[in-house]
Amino acid sequence: MASNPKNKVTHKASKQRKNLFSGDLHVKKRVCRAHVADDLMEKYNIWTVRVHKGDTVKIMRGGFAGHTAKVTDVDTKKRVVYIEKVTSMKADGKETPRPVHPSNVLVTKLDLTDPYRKRKLEGMSK
Repeated sequence: MASNPKNKVTHKASKQRKNLFSGDLHVKKRVCRAHVADDLMEKYNIWTVRVHKGDTVKIMRGGFAGHTAKVTDVDTKKRVVYIEKVTSMKADGKETPRPVHPSNVLVTKLDLTDPYRKRKLEGMSK
């Protein structure tokens, strides 16, 4: 069965990866989403949320699994999150922040200092 030629969405995995890696930043920031904890899910009626600097997250996968701390930086270009006290040791002894993919974290507390984000979340809960 042929697909609609007006539909511009491709199903080829290679084209999906290409769009993900060479996409615009406003598209990549939509991919920087993480699941939220059960209490936030019930309060705001959401499953995932964009990770922001200042959010408290719990790492669910990897060597730092179970670690809970605040997000120090979000790199939308590389689609990674940097969390405080999650570092790796370099060969010369220096510590560098270790990137964590947003799909491997669970947001436990939201930073609601941004009035637009607060208004948007409260609008979803109604």
